Amino acid sequence: MADDRNSDDSERLKAVRPQREVMTRQRLPYFVGISADSVGSQGLAMHIVVIPPGARAAPHLHQGYETAIYVLEGRVETRYGRQLEHSVISEAGDFLYIPPDLPHEAINLSDSEPARAVVARNDAAEQEKVLPYTPDSDAQAAA
Repeated sequence: MADDRNSDDSERLKAVRPQREVMTRQRLPYFVGISADSVGSQGLAMHIVVIPPGARAAPHLHQGYETAIYVLEGRVETRYGRQLEHSVISEAGDFLYIPPDLPHEAINLSDSEPARAVVARNDAAEQEKVLPYTPDSDAQAAA
């Protein structure tokens, strides 16, 4: 069995137990798990997101990276598209894939219970590339 005392930190297994929530650029609370900051990952981020009862994310997009979501509890409507004109509802046990650069927002459909999900992304510093998104009001008026 190899002795890990001579390994550099980049080769060590690291365990993380989130201790506090942080507010994201999407205006949702996250419990940070795996990221460049927490463990030195280079191409992966993984967190727990909590959407409070009746709350919604600010419309946004993830510049240049994919997002995978697994819903642990609750029901969440995700609106997406250039005008946020499309919608999908996810509930506990569902996976959701969001391609890079797709505008979207998540809405907790419950007024009394939080929604929780595991969120994974293929960018270890993903919060640096969350961009606010405002649908084009002229296009909305014409629809």
